[in-house]
Amino acid sequence: MVSARTARRAAALVLGALWWWAVMRLALEPGAGVLEGAVAVGGWGLSVLPVHCVPRRRAAGALGAGRWRRALRGAEQRPAPTRPRGYRP
Repeated sequence: MVSARTARRAAALVLGALWWWAVMRLALEPGAGVLEGAVAVGGWGLSVLPVHCVPRRRAAGALGAGRWRRALRGAEQRPAPTRPRGYRP
């Protein structure tokens, strides 16, 4: 049985080859049509997706749930900021 990792790599290779075929056909063939354009634009659009994102829970430096609520509640209770010593407007 094929592992999931091998299947993903094979699918990426096949789709990448299909995309390159469409781009080369658009660039070199005067009679290239809508199908090639759709494949090329679709592949480019996929490259713009943020595929390197991780769920917020696992992200380094991620802030916990309710952070904004706590920040807003804390802002109401904090005293007004004071000017640093020697400040002159």
